[in-house]
Amino acid sequence: MLSIYFGTRQLRRTKFTQEFLFPQSDFQRWLNRWQQINGSILKILPSPNQENTPVTVNPDVTAYSFDRLVVCDTASIAQLLIANNFHFENNCAILSITGYPQSIFDTTMQMLRRNPELKVYAIHDCNPRGIGLVHNLRTNANWFLNSEIAIIDIGLTPRQIIATKRGMFIQSSPESAQAAKQLPEEIRQNLSAEELTWLESGNFVELESFTPQRIIKVLQKGIAGSQTLESDESSLLLVGNTGNDMYVVESFG
Repeated sequence: MLSIYFGTRQLRRTKFTQEFLFPQSDFQRWLNRWQQINGSILKILPSPNQENTPVTVNPDVTAYSFDRLVVCDTASIAQLLIANNFHFENNCAILSITGYPQSIFDTTMQMLRRNPELKVYAIHDCNPRGIGLVHNLRTNANWFLNSEIAIIDIGLTPRQIIATKRGMFIQSSPESAQAAKQLPEEIRQNLSAEELTWLESGNFVELESFTPQRIIKVLQKGIAGSQTLESDESSLLLVGNTGNDMYVVESFG
């Protein structure tokens, strides 16, 4: 009995990598078949539509700006947030690093650059591409190159996964391991040795493995916790030098 007890405790503490039991193509085929028989599932979002034609925005609207911007590393997460009216309920703009929604991207960026007090919240997969999101925002002329705005990394980061006590769907691949080993030094220096080891082992976690409710809750909590960045009561960690500040949320939950 003691062996079973201690063995169970060890299983709970260990974060195993997991694999899908069937390929995504099979799931899509089954879903399509189900909808042919039962009708469309209204709350399933289609693939994000990158509309190239710019939308005409009323000049009275573009004269204003936003106090907050949420940047996602994928169009699908940006689409999810917009579909759930996160931008209305939290008075913020939502864009993806890929330029979604493309029809209003340029106009939105013009509005955002008018506000020197803008706060940017980055939310991304925990993989080499996602980990580089904040660095991309800081060094890309299309975003915030040479800007002193505060960027808050909501996650998902390796430190959050390592520290969490709740289960996460951790995957692993040789491609992810190789990409992690090729991360630029500017990104690596903001990661601990434990985080680098985790990434270089090929581990990764996708935001799409979480429920929309949890993603929205984490974002709302991160925004609320960043109202006074200099406060000792803040749940954010400061990374970087003054004038190029990046804040990291300690937990994804």
